[in-house]
Amino acid sequence: MSLTRPQAILATLILYNLALVGIGLWASRRTRDETDFYLGGRRLGPWVAALSASASSSSAWTLLGVSGAAYAWGLSALWLFPATVSGFLINWLWVAPRLMHRSRAQESVTLTDFVAGEPGDATRAAIVRLASAAIIFAFLFYVASQFQGAGHAFATSFGLPPAASIALGAAIILLYTLLGGFWAVSVTDTLQGLLMAAAALLLPVVTLTKVGGWAALVTGLERVAGPYGLSLTRDHPGLLGLAFVMGTLGIGLGYPGQPHVVNRFMALRDEAALARGRVIAIVWACVIYAGMLLLGLCARVLWTGLPDAEQVLFHAANTLLPPAVAGVMVAAVLSAIMSTADSQLLVASSSVSWDLPRAAGQTIPAGAAGVRRSRLVVLAITGAATLLAIAAPAAIFSRVLFAWHALGSAFGPVLILRLAGFRIAGRAALASIATGFGLTVVFYLLPDTPGDWVERLVPLVLALVVAWLGATRGRQSAARE
Repeated sequence: MSLTRPQAILATLILYNLALVGIGLWASRRTRDETDFYLGGRRLGPWVAALSASASSSSAWTLLGVSGAAYAWGLSALWLFPATVSGFLINWLWVAPRLMHRSRAQESVTLTDFVAGEPGDATRAAIVRLASAAIIFAFLFYVASQFQGAGHAFATSFGLPPAASIALGAAIILLYTLLGGFWAVSVTDTLQGLLMAAAALLLPVVTLTKVGGWAALVTGLERVAGPYGLSLTRDHPGLLGLAFVMGTLGIGLGYPGQPHVVNRFMALRDEAALARGRVIAIVWACVIYAGMLLLGLCARVLWTGLPDAEQVLFHAANTLLPPAVAGVMVAAVLSAIMSTADSQLLVASSSVSWDLPRAAGQTIPAGAAGVRRSRLVVLAITGAATLLAIAAPAAIFSRVLFAWHALGSAFGPVLILRLAGFRIAGRAALASIATGFGLTVVFYLLPDTPGDWVERLVPLVLALVVAWLGATRGRQSAARE
């Protein structure tokens, strides 16, 4: 008996999620203490490190937001490709090798632990508290956007109410994250990264074939693009167009400051894993972002007037693919959501159960007791993000970019200067984090600018200036090296 489309999609998702839970059960046997729970014992190989870091940085924003931007904007969305790939290059070529060695030398378990400076500094506790507050605040919005993407997937495929869809997606992510911590998150993220790559290869090829090839795509875009669809600066002339381009390219500058991404560099096994992981990650990024941009442009030719641009991938999969294959595409979207949300839940949990107690001079529960405490924090943050997604829905593209730049502006400048060998006075580090995070929030609340260049560049630049003014050349103390 043949399955209907919803039944085939449901069967695919059930098998996929059973695999995730199985990975969680396997990983739970490798999780003995909080270092395992948060960094996997620093034993990540190249494939797991590369694909888990890549999938964690590429959320529902990538599969739904980027394809939707290409559909809505036209050719100006192509700037998203150099913007994102440049971020991968910065992270893997410059940040990763330095952070891998420095975090080991300083025995840092979290990014907050690393950027807060040396023990005994009078401002260290204040830095940890501010950094933890920024992480929790930003990740509540970030995780909520992932759960909202899950709601889109379930609602589109099965007609479920948004609230039920969000709760279901959150429950699946919570289950395997609680079971295995960092190991479960990293290995499932690897599977999810492969599934995302498959979607980014298959669906754009199918839609391009449906359009009639490259020549037909160009002709079709000329026909349906409208007044600004073929412009590289949308509807922004002159200097406003330049601001749009710079603001879009500024997305790449936020990559070093993402705690849920750079913690994979802290967990790398050795130099060989770093070298191979670098190639895997950069190739993956090129495939994913090129594929989603092509999908959006082809969809613009095939289906004009879609009510929600962020539904392009679902519409293409359900229209052009057999039911079982469409189920894989929906699973790929859920992969993007889960691979980001689970990593962010772990990082937010580490802020509450690891960074804050240590800053307050409290003893961290050892072994299983510490893991239980961490799991309770993951549960609480998941509940809060779920409520936010249900009660205050917003566009995935804008909400993710807000959280992304808030974190990138808060942590990127201090991290980059520390990795470059500068010592930063505690007050300067504290002021830099406050400047980057606070200004991003303020500018987010103001009316949009072309490419949101004010929100994406000004806080980061000013935070870097503040950190630079308090920096002196020279490594951290020898005891920490």
